[in-house]
Amino acid sequence: MKIYNSIKLTISCLALFVSVIVFGQDFQGQATYFSKTTMDMDNFGGREMSPDMKAQIAERMKSMFEKTYILTFNREESIYKEDVALEAPGRGGGFGGFMSSFTGGPQYKNVKDGQLLQENEFFGKQFLIKDELEQLEWVMGTETKQIGQYTCFKATAIKKVDELDFRNMRRRNNDNEEKEKEKTTDSTATDTADKEDDPMSEIEVPEDIEITAWYTPQIPVNQGPGEYWGLPGLILEVNAGRTTILCSKIVLNPEEKEEIKKPSKGKEVTREEYNETIKQKMEEMREMYGGRNRGGGFRRGGN
Repeated sequence: MKIYNSIKLTISCLALFVSVIVFGQDFQGQATYFSKTTMDMDNFGGREMSPDMKAQIAERMKSMFEKTYILTFNREESIYKEDVALEAPGRGGGFGGFMSSFTGGPQYKNVKDGQLLQENEFFGKQFLIKDELEQLEWVMGTETKQIGQYTCFKATAIKKVDELDFRNMRRRNNDNEEKEKEKTTDSTATDTADKEDDPMSEIEVPEDIEITAWYTPQIPVNQGPGEYWGLPGLILEVNAGRTTILCSKIVLNPEEKEEIKKPSKGKEVTREEYNETIKQKMEEMREMYGGRNRGGGFRRGGN
């Protein structure tokens, strides 16, 4: 028994020694993630489209909703960048062209200061979005699964959805639409016609969604892909609505370390100011493509 305890103590000390070396003060890691968002064309105004049109739009959206990212992180900071070397530019007209006008730049997180900075280019204009990190109320679970060589634990949270999060757009609930119609009169016939001319009026964004994350305490940093963070280990997988972000490769303490720089290019704006800029441009696009419902556009939906 004494021998067993001695061996156990030796192994524990060795594990602690390795942890201090690997995750020391100068520790840095790089994680590669693949992000994929599935689009249900039937629920995205696609029931009136021909199969060929659905296939064309789905293929166009594939280049926008399937991307590879690299997260470079240390104990306090991280930078999340799209791996543009693996991306093929997708352009198109109408709504597809509008979507392809977004270019997301590097996203910086400082978990110690609670700071988030994001460079975005929109219709040729550069913006620097300055925000506070959203602190999700994670519910820790005991369920585990293996991702690569790492044992991961499950955690869930409810996240408020940004009103312009295109990844979570969906067709408005038809039952709610019928209830709205029952409350209207014949004087709203013109408004109904306007909605038919404006396909965006049939789209809504839910107020919140459930997030499922898988994190590994084997890499004891509270970092993760995108805006996700705050767990006692690196987040290797995120399931949020129709979007899945999965880590495919991790390199700890690479020989050539990358400097984690704060993004600095563009006009500094808040998230609210940036969203307002996008909504104004969407209004211009609706008018350009014949939409008459000036007060319309997609709206908030239920859970």
